[in-house]
Amino acid sequence: MAQVQFAPLPGDFAYGAANDAAGLKLALSIYADRAHLRGQLREDAEAAGFRIAEAAGINALHDAQPRPLGEVVLVDCPAVDAATLAALTRLDLRAAHAGAALVVSTTVAALDDVFACLDQSAPQILVEPGRAERLVALGQVLARIPGRRVRELSEEDRLVLLRLAQQVSSLAERIDQLHGPEAAVAPAATPTPAGAFRFEPAHHSGGAEERLLRTTRTALPDPKLVRRIIRQRQMRARFLDGDLFADPAWDMLLDLTAARAEQTRVSVTSLCIASGVPPTTALRWIGQMTEAGLLQRVEDDTDRRRAFITLTDKAVEAMSRYFAELGGEAARLI
Repeated sequence: MAQVQFAPLPGDFAYGAANDAAGLKLALSIYADRAHLRGQLREDAEAAGFRIAEAAGINALHDAQPRPLGEVVLVDCPAVDAATLAALTRLDLRAAHAGAALVVSTTVAALDDVFACLDQSAPQILVEPGRAERLVALGQVLARIPGRRVRELSEEDRLVLLRLAQQVSSLAERIDQLHGPEAAVAPAATPTPAGAFRFEPAHHSGGAEERLLRTTRTALPDPKLVRRIIRQRQMRARFLDGDLFADPAWDMLLDLTAARAEQTRVSVTSLCIASGVPPTTALRWIGQMTEAGLLQRVEDDTDRRRAFITLTDKAVEAMSRYFAELGGEAARLI
């Protein structure tokens, strides 16, 4: 999505340590059509120490003269239309320029559309979250505030926490199920290190087709072989608990490697499915791998309302060399 200059409104908060140092509570804005959810979000936010600046329906985002943003903005949009997507795009720009922390929850059906219009503010995107997962998101916001973080996490620390989070997520899901039928459908929560799972703005270095078809020094593996490996990995879940083998990073790398060799594009929803873990968990892995320089967001040059995930040149070369090293043994290992 093209970079657009958008000045923050007077009163939009600057996201920083100043208010915290002064002993003031962080202001939080809530936009959700479901009244019971607005009430739940307000209750949890106040319990976490936030001050509610506004709690309104999604229509408030459509106003020609919107109210100033809080330092944290929670949005729930399970279904989207053209007007809502336009409002989310404006909100994304405002949040980016004001430095506000944006947390958006949506559904699998709307994920691709929501993902495509949020490319400026490094938002947290939650897919059909339960209450526990929303609380985790608020905790991540607090952890990202300058002055609260004790130290930067190393890549090794982040991966260790990710593995631990996958185990904790199952417990969080069961806890959600105890609170009623609505919570029972929510994917598991994944507590994660601060700042490790954000979508960075897209970097444009040429057309999408050019980036997709760019050659590498090492030949890509046969996509049929990669797809056979993927099917073999998925087959295990028919006989054993799939959680025993959850490895979303590798499953996504395999899927994107095959797609690169096939010269096809992969949507964020499709990649979440390929990961074999709940969508929100997959989104956080995608964010981590993007920060690590393995994945990148690519806009559709013919339709700015769409965005895809691809391997970076670094990741393409690594996967190509991996399969080249395996050579003929790869087929026999399946």
